[in-house]
Amino acid sequence: MNEIQNTIPLSIPNISGNELKYVKECLETGWISSAGSYVDKFEQMVAEYAGVKYGIATMNGTAALHLALILAGVKPKDYVIVSNLTFVASANSIKYTGADPIFIDADPKTWQMDLDLLDEFLNNKTSINSDGERILISDGRCIKTIMPVHIQGNIFDFDRFKLICEKYNMSFIEDAAEALGSKYKGQSAGTFDKLGVFSFNGNKIISTGGGGVIVTNNKLLAKKAKHLSTTAKVDPMLYYHDKVGFNYRLVNVLAAIGVAQMEQLPSFVSKKQFIGNYYRVNLFGVGDVEFQHVNDDVDHNDWLFTIKTKYQKELLKYLNINKVMSRPFWMPMNQLPMYENYYYVTKKDNCKIIHDSCLSIPCSTGITEKDLKKVVKKIKKFYNSCI
Repeated sequence: MNEIQNTIPLSIPNISGNELKYVKECLETGWISSAGSYVDKFEQMVAEYAGVKYGIATMNGTAALHLALILAGVKPKDYVIVSNLTFVASANSIKYTGADPIFIDADPKTWQMDLDLLDEFLNNKTSINSDGERILISDGRCIKTIMPVHIQGNIFDFDRFKLICEKYNMSFIEDAAEALGSKYKGQSAGTFDKLGVFSFNGNKIISTGGGGVIVTNNKLLAKKAKHLSTTAKVDPMLYYHDKVGFNYRLVNVLAAIGVAQMEQLPSFVSKKQFIGNYYRVNLFGVGDVEFQHVNDDVDHNDWLFTIKTKYQKELLKYLNINKVMSRPFWMPMNQLPMYENYYYVTKKDNCKIIHDSCLSIPCSTGITEKDLKKVVKKIKKFYNSCI
């Protein structure tokens, strides 16, 4: 236990506000399930922070993505274009609908979906059928939408992406699971089309333990999302359901934690950005360390600070032995057994290069400057004594 306590954690929740007070209120009043004032309040706070009209809270980000895809009209045998470098939930949510993912390789600098590859793929490998749908030429199946993932909270050139979508008449759903607090030209991630999704898993910038929120300015989509997330129950007093719905609604006791976390979100974003700047300044020029490129138009939330080095495996081992928790990137989707035979648009397989050379280092919002100095000291020592 002492060894765990002495380890600098990677990215853990910061429970330092009104979380206990609000949870205690839920327990004392008995409002712990999917009904209760904190669910509505949490949805409203997330929506207001993102600058949209509606938020629909779900039990996790994966459920939110699943619902968003259904709302976008994704059907079995459709295709959805998605980032190959992402957490598996992005691809899984597509499969839940009966559709199949088409994976796009990552830009080697920003680690986001490669827009050159996306444009080239849509231009050369797709066409429009008689119903006006974009289809994959090789099999005639509909490509319903695009799901870009804001990797590590970063955002690609959204102006160019929207031009590509307009050029090929494609809609998109933002997987902004990691990007709460990030902005592009002053606009919040997750709000650039009809549907965006945030996640509140334990390692996110704020956490409800598990949770997600769909954000939208579309009243009808918001109403449908809430209806489907509550088992499509038509009348609260009657057990009458008009669709195959889902038991996806976030519960009140977790939403209470979320409300307390949202109260602290501005300070959490500031702390994450302080940590990111600290590492960029103090690790600049150390060994072969490189950083994720962030475009000038992006205000990055620095959710999970990650560095790139050809000595990834050795540094991972060294840091963890020395009680500095670090982790590799997620395995790219095309390297997972259930997705290895799916369509992958790539030339150099940048996702593999990024995965094999990147590692995330401690960046909890509660980290002390003493621990930040220790992390930097250990990384410098690795390069001075082990390489």
